[in-house]
Amino acid sequence: MSKRIMVVDDSRLVRVQLEDTLKGTDFVVAAYCRSGEDAIEQYSAVQPDLVTMDIIMQGMDGLDAAEIILKNHPEARIVMISSLAYDDTFERAKAIGARGFIDKPFHQEQLLKVFEQALK
Repeated sequence: MSKRIMVVDDSRLVRVQLEDTLKGTDFVVAAYCRSGEDAIEQYSAVQPDLVTMDIIMQGMDGLDAAEIILKNHPEARIVMISSLAYDDTFERAKAIGARGFIDKPFHQEQLLKVFEQALK
């Protein structure tokens, strides 16, 4: 059975890259949100197995959105995906409860490894 992913990223290119990268795997993009606010609104309806969350987006950033989702849904599994790879960002993501961190640009092997770890 496929694992359902909610992609939260303001870049349509990232959505396409993720969909292409996940072809032929056990993961499928079930929802796409272009903002943290949208992700918070849609999470309950979508009930994804995993959320990929960009950090830098217009409006609410991904760290704040992840924190709110995890407060409302402690079972949520969120993996941060960003080109912003600073130590303090990693630390805040961990403190919030993110299950992993993937640097952009990403590749299939890296994604699948982090996704599998996040789902354990």
